[in-house]
Amino acid sequence: MFAVYASAPSPEDPLASLIVGERPEPEVPDGFVAVSVRAASLNMHDLWTLRGVGIKAEQFPMTLGCDGAGVLADGTEVVLHSVIGDPAWIGDETLDPKRTLLTEKYQGTFADTVVVPARNALPKPAGLTFAEAACMGTAWLTAYRMLFVKSGLRPGQTMLVQGASGGVATALIALGRAAGLRVWVTGRTERKRALALELGAHESFESGTRLPERVDGVFETVGDATWSHSMRALKPGGVIVVSGATSGPNPGADLQRLFFLQLRVVGSTMGTRDELADLLRFCETAGIRPRIGAELPMDQAREGFAQILAGETAGKIVFTR
Repeated sequence: MFAVYASAPSPEDPLASLIVGERPEPEVPDGFVAVSVRAASLNMHDLWTLRGVGIKAEQFPMTLGCDGAGVLADGTEVVLHSVIGDPAWIGDETLDPKRTLLTEKYQGTFADTVVVPARNALPKPAGLTFAEAACMGTAWLTAYRMLFVKSGLRPGQTMLVQGASGGVATALIALGRAAGLRVWVTGRTERKRALALELGAHESFESGTRLPERVDGVFETVGDATWSHSMRALKPGGVIVVSGATSGPNPGADLQRLFFLQLRVVGSTMGTRDELADLLRFCETAGIRPRIGAELPMDQAREGFAQILAGETAGKIVFTR
């Protein structure tokens, strides 16, 4: 079958191991289903896989793609949940020490067919296209959990999103606006700040700039480059919710500010199957849709990878079949 895959770990030049070609047809174990992929979205996680982060060398070649939407053999249209836990685990699957993601232990969605546990295929809302639905399982689910499960923020409060144009950031803008929060964002370029306003942000600012007032919560996916600004931006008692560190993982903690102002730092990773179901219902009820920055045929995947590697995203990059 057709697939986009990583042939080997390539830490210095991730695109060097990116292959657009053929892979064997997958087997379907008991309890799993085969999904004919219609659309799949690109995430930073796919670049980490190409670099060999979070995956052992012996697990290559690995079909890329955490997210996807497609059709079951009986014609049911589905959205995929990419967190796969131990069947014996009870409770929040993101806390399962044996959990894994598509592209770590199991082959991913950038292919004609992907095989997942039956519980990981959720019904696709009729109001979402396959391309829109393919954005939900990682970036939008991560944003949903950060905002609605982890932050504790309420309608009317002010949230700051660091980095204006990535998949999680654009999802946070749309979700926060729909939930009645005042949404501020930062961005490195005028184009990215304009995109944030177009998506519904109330104000946008240059990265690192002094804000008009302190905020109730900050949403961090950038890490080292924005951490000190995030700490300074918070009101006493405020919260930083962190789900990534794309610029580096070792920010200065500023512990004195942390304890003196009684700030909270909360980690957040992906989301549960139930949270994905809630997210899909919320999008349908609120009438919000993901911003797709580029939609490409899957055989042109290298172009999409080059865009995300260069930081040229303006919403989600989606591959279609």
